[in-house]
Amino acid sequence: MSTSSVSKGCFVFKPSAKKKRTLGLDDYFTDGCEGAETSKIRFKLCQDLWDKIKTETEVLQDELSKKILNSLLDFTMRCSSTHQHSDWASQMRASEIPTAALILGVNVPDHDMTFQSLCELLQQSVTPHVASVQAKECGALKHLMKRVLERLMDTVLAVDDDEEEEAEQTRGQIHKKVHCSLGTLCDWYSTKTKKSSSGTPGKKRTSAVRHEQQQPPLVIIFKDLEAFNPRVLQDFIIICSRYIHRVPLVFIFGIATSPSTIQHMLPHSVSSLLCIELFQSLSCTQHLATVIDKLILTHNFPFKLNNKVMQVLISIFLYHDFSVRNFIKGLQLALLEHFHSQPLSVLCCKKTEAFLNVMQLSNCDLERVRQLGSFRRYVEKQELQEQASLLNDDTYLKEVCKKFVKELHKYHKNYYPVLRCLHTLTSTLPRYPLGKQIRELHLICLEKNVWENEDYQSAMKLLKMLAKDELISLLQRCAEILQPVKSKIMKSALSQLQELLAKFKQLDTAGETAPSVEDSITSPVKNLQKKTDLFQLQKNDRLKTEDGLASNAAPDICIAYKLHLECGRLINLYDWLEAYATVVSGAEGNNPGSDNYVKVDEVKHARFIRAVSELEFLGFIKSTKQKTDHVARLTWGGC
Repeated sequence: MSTSSVSKGCFVFKPSAKKKRTLGLDDYFTDGCEGAETSKIRFKLCQDLWDKIKTETEVLQDELSKKILNSLLDFTMRCSSTHQHSDWASQMRASEIPTAALILGVNVPDHDMTFQSLCELLQQSVTPHVASVQAKECGALKHLMKRVLERLMDTVLAVDDDEEEEAEQTRGQIHKKVHCSLGTLCDWYSTKTKKSSSGTPGKKRTSAVRHEQQQPPLVIIFKDLEAFNPRVLQDFIIICSRYIHRVPLVFIFGIATSPSTIQHMLPHSVSSLLCIELFQSLSCTQHLATVIDKLILTHNFPFKLNNKVMQVLISIFLYHDFSVRNFIKGLQLALLEHFHSQPLSVLCCKKTEAFLNVMQLSNCDLERVRQLGSFRRYVEKQELQEQASLLNDDTYLKEVCKKFVKELHKYHKNYYPVLRCLHTLTSTLPRYPLGKQIRELHLICLEKNVWENEDYQSAMKLLKMLAKDELISLLQRCAEILQPVKSKIMKSALSQLQELLAKFKQLDTAGETAPSVEDSITSPVKNLQKKTDLFQLQKNDRLKTEDGLASNAAPDICIAYKLHLECGRLINLYDWLEAYATVVSGAEGNNPGSDNYVKVDEVKHARFIRAVSELEFLGFIKSTKQKTDHVARLTWGGC
């Protein structure tokens, strides 16, 4: 632009009026993004996947908090109901305030979501009058009173504070000055309920139901009880107790530590003004386990965390804040970083959509595929002709990538049921060699092949030592896990598992049709597993003897018992062993005069030691310090 003038002057050039461009989320995503040609597609995939995860998370959190929230709703309904409120009043003094102590745990960042859901449910189902306050906005009693009344009455109140009045005037707001006290709240509530009670004349009403609707409780929620000034809280409770006969107040205390906090903050004279009922929410560790199980350990979401990222998120949770909300934020950050920095994340989607995106891969993208470490290991295992096609033919590589995507989705579909089965089998073993939580086992599997782990070998050894009933129960739970899976591999595994369970049942059937006691005695080696009880011993004639002598066909403990009755108070173990060996040798048909006769061998010695140990366990004998090779009798009778 030029100017021409005879006289001197000052010229002003106004800038052209151009509208400032408003940047969208996709603009921030594509800024500095590698592989910008597919950035919009990746942003759309990232946004859709996160929306799905967010929806699933909200549904899951609603299900987890449903029980405790319903309990709190029932509590407030009991307080508001006329008939049940009279029952409540019969159990407490007139000055006591119904109070729910809600133990939420130390995961403080998650408390806001719980209280938000609670306020919404209370306003929908019980009462429109709900006030939620925090310690940081209630440093003094007048501030606490002001916040409570404003939120219950849905208005702005004035307090005796010149600075706050000036602040209101500077904001250009004109409000009617109302004295901030519980008396004001009572007058407002009385007016409110009278307006509600006025209805169309001439219509009949049900008095009980109408009374519940016309006199809803006033619920005050203290989100962070531990952070409140104890003196402020005490004064507020004392004031409210003097008005409880005029207005139905209900307190809800949000406690992060333990119920003893109430006793520590409030003296007995104040805590006695509250009628407290305790409510325990789900622990944050259980909440995290459920979130991981439903969001991460599933094939429904194509985005997967590697072992390092997952370990970092879990470590932050366990050693920092115990916040499931922050864990989910970390998951969102990992999702955003993956789609922003990895051009091949365009394949992180559903199988059918991934097939279409494979065909749209550019030459640069295909080169990125060829540079992947996993792809190089795959190429090295192929023949030379196959290697040349993979490294040089882009069309052929796209077809191979489609096969890889298909196999990857199939792998994830089979991996998680098998992971759950392995966790079912090993989570109850001593010392938990593969972890107590399924997330620990998942991290082991992500690090390397689980069967190459030494702890896996230890778990398999312990598993073989389980009792049959325990093993059958675990295998049945594994069959229930595999039942819904429709893949061919899982159906084959389920079939093998059912065959194994059938074999265990056949063992039970074989035990029921075992040979008789007589057969067991005549062939003890063949029926070694058959147990002999007292009822069976009382049946076949071979154990009957005359004059109370020991039968050589009796069990070892019976022979040892009969022989010990022939001794005095102190029994010589060597003599006892000699007598036992003589009786047992006669039962085996070995005569003292035969060439191969051995009176005491290792087997007889071991059988005798076991019989003596059983007699000692039953209390017939005990060790004695009088003679090292003797035991003392503890029974009467005999010699």
